[in-house]
Amino acid sequence: MIPNGYLMFEDENFIESSVAKLNALRKSGQFCDVRLQVCGHEMLAHRAVLACCSPYLFEIFNSDSDPHRVSHVKFDDLNPEAVEVLLNYAYTAQLKADKELVKDVYSAAKKLKMDRVKQLEVMLEDNVCLPSNGKLYTKVINWVQRSIWENGDSLEELMEEVQTLYYSADHKLLDGNLLDGQAEVFGSDDDHIQFVQKKPPRENGHKPISSSSTGCLPSPNAPVQSPKHEWKIIASEKTSNNTYLCLAVLDGVFCVIFLHGRNSPQSSPTSTPKLTKSLSFEMQPDELIEKPMSPMHYARSGLGTAEMNGKLIAAGGYNREECLRTVECYDPHTDHWSFLAPMRTPRARFQMAVLMGQLYVVGGSNGHSDDLSCGEMYDPNIDDWIPVPELRTNRCNAGVCALNGKLYILGGSDPYGQKGLKNCEVFDPITKSWTSCAPLNIRRHQSAVCELGGYLYIIGGAESWNCLNTVERYNPENNTWTLIAPMNVARRGAGVAVLDGKLFVGGGFDGSHAISCVEMYDPTRNEWKMMGNMTSARSNAGIAAVGNTIYAVGGFDGNEFLNTVEVYNLESNEWSPYTKIFQF
Repeated sequence: MIPNGYLMFEDENFIESSVAKLNALRKSGQFCDVRLQVCGHEMLAHRAVLACCSPYLFEIFNSDSDPHRVSHVKFDDLNPEAVEVLLNYAYTAQLKADKELVKDVYSAAKKLKMDRVKQLEVMLEDNVCLPSNGKLYTKVINWVQRSIWENGDSLEELMEEVQTLYYSADHKLLDGNLLDGQAEVFGSDDDHIQFVQKKPPRENGHKPISSSSTGCLPSPNAPVQSPKHEWKIIASEKTSNNTYLCLAVLDGVFCVIFLHGRNSPQSSPTSTPKLTKSLSFEMQPDELIEKPMSPMHYARSGLGTAEMNGKLIAAGGYNREECLRTVECYDPHTDHWSFLAPMRTPRARFQMAVLMGQLYVVGGSNGHSDDLSCGEMYDPNIDDWIPVPELRTNRCNAGVCALNGKLYILGGSDPYGQKGLKNCEVFDPITKSWTSCAPLNIRRHQSAVCELGGYLYIIGGAESWNCLNTVERYNPENNTWTLIAPMNVARRGAGVAVLDGKLFVGGGFDGSHAISCVEMYDPTRNEWKMMGNMTSARSNAGIAAVGNTIYAVGGFDGNEFLNTVEVYNLESNEWSPYTKIFQF
């Protein structure tokens, strides 16, 4: 009891407990009144919570004529995992993101106009390539801390304008204010990196930074006063050759730090007079390490895969919950998956091919109908899918491949899925019409199909449910199919890729279980040879060659649907789920 007669009690755990319970209600779908549909993935939430953190959603909800109905908001250009990260942040004020999601989380936050997301931009001097180094972000955060605590600046003021720090050609980090003489340098003997601290204005009541009697200046890593809020790096990612992105919490505010190259001003920091404390640090890789390859955002079996413009495309497929529309794009250089526009139709048990720079998908199953006649084409110039004329025969589990400027669809399942088909069709993108071509010698569905040396190959599959090891080759000049040497292992649902003038067939189902074995066909010898096994058994996976590397993605291992990736090394004849990166 206090003198005014009021009893005061503060429960420090109440808010944290309530927030945790509210987030649990969201995840269980209880009392939710808004649905976010993100690239085909549905998320439930509470309108009041989202309106408080996102002005973009506030405007949408505020314009709703019926505030009691469930709002439905659709996003086709955001990563569902990134949106889930921001939903957790909206409910808990805690943000956790893997480094692969850094760019997508920022894009989603920008789209939602989350006003606590701020931008700090750090410029690199022209023609200087900075290695991705977590220590550098720590240094930048220290620079921000001192700007706030020692110079009297506020975080809002710092972020109203781009803050320019130069990483010079001689590997020094220099404050942009050095150009007009308004800075001095301090360095650290421990980490051998030069920092420049902006001088505070004389009228702000703070003492300017000066060297001690020993000539040493404060270390950027020296302890500073206890912050009121959290300061930490959440995740960072190298997004291109000379562009870097970091998510951080600065003084309790979710911030984004950019580093990127730009043309140097005429008076470059490197042209300034020699400084007395000129400790520089040239960042070199310590060692080459292996890290697990980034998985797809979705587990997929019965998916379509193809190489396009040096990237691996994975589309559709099944997981345990649904037939998917989503399309993902893997960049081997950054080990990063991003989303393309989703297909118009959910689709699985299909194959796809690139024809004249565009991606085609035809047939398959949508999860309700076992066979589809519809198809669509992805145009990378507009990031959208366009319908193509329907097939003459509905079919699922068919082979699809491009040859000589035309698209072929081969075999597949009958409408009841009991037996394979022999008939084949060819699509002419100029006339936009389908015509029949020579039928197969053997009924087949769930076969692997590819092009090599001006021929089409259709490999394995099943006649009804009996797995095949037979292989046929199509000659477009005389419109005939010819049986060639059979595989060593009968299989359906395998994948195939072409590398170094040979066919590599991997995984599939042998009639009793999913398999991991791989074999290679040499057309000059008409022979099949067993190769190194994949690290996972994969049935109905996607296999494609990108550059000089074969990738296997997704599939079903007999127990679960996979989102994992592995690569084949031709020299060592080994598969690995790891990619090699430099550790700094």
